[in-house]
Amino acid sequence: MWSFHRICVFFIALFVLGSCSSAKKIEALKPEPEDASPLIYDHKPSFISMPIALKIKDIENQTNKFLTGLVYEDNNIKDDNYTIKIWKQAPIVIENEKGRIKTVLPLKVNVQYRIGTDKLGVALYNTQEFNFNGVITLLSSVNLNNWKLNTKTKFESIVWKESPSVKAFGKNVPITYAINPAIQLFKSKIEKSIDQAIEQSMDFKPNVLDALDKLATPTEMSPEYETWLRVVPSELYATEAQLSGQNIVMQMGLKCTIETLIGQKPTKMFDKNKIVLKPVSKMPDNFATNIVAVSTYKDASKIITKNFEGQEFASGKRKVKVMNVNLWHKNDKIVIALDLTGSLTGTIYLTGLPKYNESKKEIYFENLDYAIDTKSSLIRTANWLASGVILKKMEESCRYSLQPNLEDGKKTMLKYLSNFSPMPGVFINGKMVDIGFKEVQLTNKAILAFLTVNGKVAVKIDGLE
Repeated sequence: MWSFHRICVFFIALFVLGSCSSAKKIEALKPEPEDASPLIYDHKPSFISMPIALKIKDIENQTNKFLTGLVYEDNNIKDDNYTIKIWKQAPIVIENEKGRIKTVLPLKVNVQYRIGTDKLGVALYNTQEFNFNGVITLLSSVNLNNWKLNTKTKFESIVWKESPSVKAFGKNVPITYAINPAIQLFKSKIEKSIDQAIEQSMDFKPNVLDALDKLATPTEMSPEYETWLRVVPSELYATEAQLSGQNIVMQMGLKCTIETLIGQKPTKMFDKNKIVLKPVSKMPDNFATNIVAVSTYKDASKIITKNFEGQEFASGKRKVKVMNVNLWHKNDKIVIALDLTGSLTGTIYLTGLPKYNESKKEIYFENLDYAIDTKSSLIRTANWLASGVILKKMEESCRYSLQPNLEDGKKTMLKYLSNFSPMPGVFINGKMVDIGFKEVQLTNKAILAFLTVNGKVAVKIDGLE
C-alpha cells in the first residue's frame, strides 16, 4: 500500500506540474484591416539638370564619316556647256570661328568644258577635260532641334590651288572663268550637304532614348533586403546650343520620378516613344530629386519577423517567442499582429504610428500599445505580458532600418555620377549630398517614406564612335 501511495503521489505531482507549465491561449479580437484599394500616393517629381559639352572634334569626325566621296555632280553639258563632278579630297576640318562653325572642305574637281557655236545647224565645239583642286570654306550657325544638332550653313569662299586655262580658237581661256559662275549654282547644294551630314551624324535621339530606357529599367540595390530603384522619366528639356571654345554647350534637364521599392522586381514604367524634348531658355545648374521609399505591409512584415528571430521575452519563468509578424493599416494607424508561442500561444495585436528616425535612418512606431481587446484579454489570461516592460522590449524589434537601402541607393546613384558611360564617347560625372528625410505617409497597402537628394551632374561628349 505504501508503495502504491508513493506511486499515486508521483503521478499527482506530475499532473500538477504539467498543469502549471502548460501554455495558456489568448483569443483576442482581430482589428480588421481596411479595404485594400490600389496603391496611390502623392509623389513629387524630380528635376535633374545636366550641362552638356560636345567636342567640335566629334562633330568633325562624325561629319567626315557621313560625307564621303562624290558630293556634287552635273552631267548635262547642253544647258551651260560644262559638266562638273566634285569629290571630297581630304578630311573636312571643323572649328569655332567667332561663335560659328567654320567648315573647311578640300575638293577635287573634274570639269568637261566646251567652247564653240551651234549656228544654222552646224555645231563647232572644242571640248576639254580638266582636273584641279580647291578648298571651300563655309560658316554655320548652330542650334538643337528635335534631338538633332542643326546647322544653317552659308558658303563663304573658294580658293583654287591651280588656275588652268585652255587655248581655243587661238585664245587662252582660263577655266576658272567658267567654273566660278557654276559655283553660284551648286553652292546651295554644298551648303545643304554639310547641314544634312551634321544633322544625320549628330542625331542624339536614338542614343538619348536608349540611355533613358536603360536608366528606367529597375535596378536591384540589395538582394538581402529585396530593394529596387525605379526611375520613370517624363519630360526632357534643352536650352539653345552655343559654341564655347572647342565645345558646343547646352543645358539639358530631366523630369522624372524616383522610387525605392521592396519585394519583387517592379515593372518598368517608361515608354520612350512618348517622351518629348521641350525647349527652355535656362535651367538651374543642380539637381533636386525626390525619392519615395515604398514598403508594402507584406514586405515590412517579413523584415520585422526577421528582427524577432532567436529572441525570447520573459517575465520570471514565463517566456514567449514571436514566430511571425503581420502589418496592416487601420484608422490612420498601423496594426502589428504578433503570433506567439511559449507560455502564451495565439496572436496579440499592437497599434502605433509609423515615424522616421533620421539619425538611425529607420522606420519605428510611436505610441506603440496593445489593441484594446488584446489588452483586456491579456489582463484576464496573462497579466504578466500586459505590463509595459515586455511591450517596450518588443517595441525595439518592431522597426526596420532604411539605412542599408539608402546606402545601396546612394551607391547606385553614384555609379551614374562617376564617369558613367551609357554609350561610347559619352561620360556622366557629378556629386550628391546626403539623403534627407521629408515625411512618412500611410496608404492602404504601404508605408511611404519621402526623401530628398541634391547635387550636381554634367555630361561630356568626347570620342563618339
